Amino acid sequence: MVSRQRPEEPAEAAARLTGRTVARGGRSGTLSALAMTDGDTLMVKHAPGAAAAEAAGLRWLAKAGAVAVPRVHGADADWLVIDVVETASPTVAAAEAFGRGLAALHNAGAPSFGAPPPDGPVDARIGLAPMRNVRRDSWPQWYAEHRVLPYVRAAVDSGVLTASEATALEQACARFPETAEAPARLHGDLWNGNVLWGEHGAVLIDPAAHGGHRETDLAMLHLFGSPHLDRIVAAYDEAAPLADGYRERIPMHQLFPLLVHTVLFGRSYAAQALAAARSVG
Repeated sequence: MVSRQRPEEPAEAAARLTGRTVARGGRSGTLSALAMTDGDTLMVKHAPGAAAAEAAGLRWLAKAGAVAVPRVHGADADWLVIDVVETASPTVAAAEAFGRGLAALHNAGAPSFGAPPPDGPVDARIGLAPMRNVRRDSWPQWYAEHRVLPYVRAAVDSGVLTASEATALEQACARFPETAEAPARLHGDLWNGNVLWGEHGAVLIDPAAHGGHRETDLAMLHLFGSPHLDRIVAAYDEAAPLADGYRERIPMHQLFPLLVHTVLFGRSYAAQALAAARSVG
């Protein structure tokens, strides 16, 4: 009989990665909140193959000192141990502070478009989908080759997009405009669920961090909504004025998350992706 190794439990992973003792804790899906004997409560996330990239992203975002993120207490390829975020109701003041902080985060910059966080892997993830961090100097080329077309091909291969629809998306890629924007330090998966509102303002979780165009983070906030979004964007624009035509470019930047959702969740997002493609150029 072949013996099978028992899967590691969250408390065991937390103790191994932090060197601290767990007093008690419960489990909910991939997340476990554990009380430590020193009085802290830590969150343990089981993310096989993705935890190291998330940890590197959190550390890179934290280094900017612009928007709060949970502190990383330990991580390996499969497990991540971070602070628990105590949530509160979002206020207008918190939203405006988030807008200014997001502008500062983006302004912290990245070495190039597609640059991963320091010590972060080239092969990362956005949600449950693979995301490859390949460096390029040209934003239109990089955005087409590494943020749009891989998901078009995956959607065609799975039968979610037709060949003619793929052609329409490929043609949109040829119309992506050049930009004078420097590579920004992006959260990379900035939908409403990854912006928690704590006692002291916004806290960002679950990044797919990389160097990119700053409007892409903002476009994802527009796509899935956010409390006081108008105040977030207004405060951002006051701190770091957006280039003319920003609102007209939002659908172009939404192509990336829309195609990721098409691959992950099916045909319901394909029509939105095609509508966004038609708006380009």
